[in-house]
Amino acid sequence: MLSSPILSVNNLSITRSGKKILENISFSLYNGEALAITGPAGCGKTSLGLALAQQLYYQGTITYHFPDGSPIAWVEQQHHFKTLQSTSDLYYQQRFNSYDTEETQTVAESLGQQLSAARELIAEMGMAYLLEEKLIQLSNGENKKLQLLNALLGKPAVLIMDQPFTGLDTGTRLWLNEQIIRLKAAKVLVMMISSADEIPESADKVLFLENGYMQSIEDKAGLLRKPVVVETKQEPPAAETIPLSKEHPVFNSIIDMEEVTVRYGDKLILDRINWRVLPGECWLLTGPNGAGKSTLLSLVNGDNPQAYANKIHLFGQRRGSGESIWDIKKKTGFLSPELHVYFNDSSTGFETVASGLFDTIGLFRQVSAEDTAWVMQWMEVCGISTHKNKRLLELSTGEQRMLLLARALVKDPPLLILDEPCQGLDPDRKHRLLELINRVCTVTGKTLVFVSHYEADVPGCVDKFIRIEQGRRVS
Repeated sequence: MLSSPILSVNNLSITRSGKKILENISFSLYNGEALAITGPAGCGKTSLGLALAQQLYYQGTITYHFPDGSPIAWVEQQHHFKTLQSTSDLYYQQRFNSYDTEETQTVAESLGQQLSAARELIAEMGMAYLLEEKLIQLSNGENKKLQLLNALLGKPAVLIMDQPFTGLDTGTRLWLNEQIIRLKAAKVLVMMISSADEIPESADKVLFLENGYMQSIEDKAGLLRKPVVVETKQEPPAAETIPLSKEHPVFNSIIDMEEVTVRYGDKLILDRINWRVLPGECWLLTGPNGAGKSTLLSLVNGDNPQAYANKIHLFGQRRGSGESIWDIKKKTGFLSPELHVYFNDSSTGFETVASGLFDTIGLFRQVSAEDTAWVMQWMEVCGISTHKNKRLLELSTGEQRMLLLARALVKDPPLLILDEPCQGLDPDRKHRLLELINRVCTVTGKTLVFVSHYEADVPGCVDKFIRIEQGRRVS
């Protein structure tokens, strides 16, 4: 290892909206080292990443010992792209309306002149099938792959990634770890923001942040000898504290699909899916990126018009027999990474949770005193009442995710659909979220469809399993 560092950070401090986010951060990295930055939600991980990427004002010094003009690539946690008119006025359901997809480029068009140079990486990442796909139709994991591809094509000297493994299936996570090892060998400086219970294998050092300060920086080799302990600061709510509105109607089935098939043009997305979910059942839905999971859920959540062309019964009623989309949404609590991307980040915490009462992405009406008290009950149960007047853009991704979970629960719906709800959560919040979901489903008898790529991120109430691969049910 060289005696002189390739990155020196001295007395770095960050203040936003008059609040000190980080203070007196100092560390160095040397050639061949990859750094993982971790700590609890709201500790300043992303702010540090943005400062290191030269995208956020800071005090102190950040010195890269590379030639002037060496590129720095920043991969944010969530993807964002614009329409062909360079606007951002896309909406969540637009992904499933095939006549709306002309508003965005294909993956190949978005790569432009870089396409030929990207061929080898595209093949390695298993992305060739995506080239003619519209950006808006990509799944959360597929979008993450495209983010990583674009960053690597820039041949950066410094690569900084916020939760880069989030949303990726097992195969792509393995590929990314191997890619980081290759980048280190090529003298690319790699830094990653990650959860404390998922330090990437390719990391050499781990920097711990808490309450705006650097608590430690140590070698990953030493950390591997230490057991991962989840220090739960907030216990999950007792069963009697879970708000219950009223008894729900009795349904013979919640979801009943028979030979369900979905196509967009010549592309087959779902191929003859049969699936029956009974009241009170808790299911895990899994499968690789791009398998068709989000499309399957869109048929259940009322977002996909192709539901009318298929034999689907929801809550005992055939789709297309007179019920409205809002009748379905009224019975469903929903959370997904895509919904998170399209949510209005100027909403306050209270507005975010309260919008779940009306199934809107943002709050556009007055809330009664009774509903206000009800929303606050759920915010207390979820441990997020202190965020009621804070805007989403002021909060960490993990804190935003907890607000969106409360939004899914606030209606006390008979069906919960939670797609990768643990993304961006630190171990404490993840533990609390899973225990909360487990208790809610156990106490209230709710039906649950839970999506995750991680076996450890599944609540204990789940005892049924469906796996989708290339649009087909394989188990």
